[in-house]
Amino acid sequence: MRYVIFALATGLFMALLICLPAQGAGKQTTPGWPKTDLSRSSVDLSTIMSGGPPKDGIPSIDNPKFIPVGTSDLPGNEPVIALEVNGVARAYPLRILTWHEIVNDEIGGVPVIVTYCPLCNSAIVFDRRFKGMKGATTFGTSGMLRNSNMIMYDRGSETWWQQFTGTGIVGKFNKTQLKKIPARLESFDSFKARFPKAEILVPNNPKMRSYGKNPYASYDSAKKPFLYRGDLPKNVPPMMRVIVVDDTAYSFPLIAEKKTFEEGDLRISFSGEHASALDKSRIKNGQAIPSVVVQKRGADGTWHDTPYDVTFAFVFHAFKPKAKFRME
Repeated sequence: MRYVIFALATGLFMALLICLPAQGAGKQTTPGWPKTDLSRSSVDLSTIMSGGPPKDGIPSIDNPKFIPVGTSDLPGNEPVIALEVNGVARAYPLRILTWHEIVNDEIGGVPVIVTYCPLCNSAIVFDRRFKGMKGATTFGTSGMLRNSNMIMYDRGSETWWQQFTGTGIVGKFNKTQLKKIPARLESFDSFKARFPKAEILVPNNPKMRSYGKNPYASYDSAKKPFLYRGDLPKNVPPMMRVIVVDDTAYSFPLIAEKKTFEEGDLRISFSGEHASALDKSRIKNGQAIPSVVVQKRGADGTWHDTPYDVTFAFVFHAFKPKAKFRME
């Protein structure tokens, strides 16, 4: 695993803890983060740890390159983050996001960040604009983790943001919430069938990383998460995939019973399969994982895609310990 290689140097972790001062009155900063006021924090700084790579050590994609889906040679079963905004559709393959974790893009006139945290299997899209920030900023990887989840930072204020929640946790925009944008995690074949004239992200430099290779081979079959020090959920396997919508996590078996599950104004439906990005050494050879469509009914009675996340049970429990799992 890529993180294992970096984390072997445990001095990085200890150095980070030493650099983070105790929370208190007055502005506090730490080396490498001159803009980040650590005194403005809504989390216990001791829960933040180094993932190994330094700030921007996992490089975000800031000038994304796309090609028509019809010219792509991406294996049809590989997973992509599928995004449609104002009639414009694009696919962002996990084989690329695994190595970059963040794509700063603009689609349909909306500035977005497409994010993926491999250790949590968390694929979420946010608007790059937020209250208090003039215009849109770009985001990068901090090199830090909390509950095994990526901590991002915005380059305008260097506030630290939790990827799973989209919330500012340290700095000027502490407690500010990023707006989530509906997206689907599905196979490339499924995306291409829905949007035959769409575009797909390709590497700016195909030789920069081993795209298509999974640096987290066998993570799916791990008994416990990596670089995680929190409590694990009771009576629920920590590495079980769940569908998170707002404050509820739905199990796949629950949805599988009827193929389409409805609860109030929420509807979750199965829509094929895609290869796991965290199973075999080559993503295209990964075990088949169910794809879902998550929608909410609007005031006019029609169904519309709504933000969701297919993540591991331990992640949901870590960030929403009082929320509920729907197992049956």
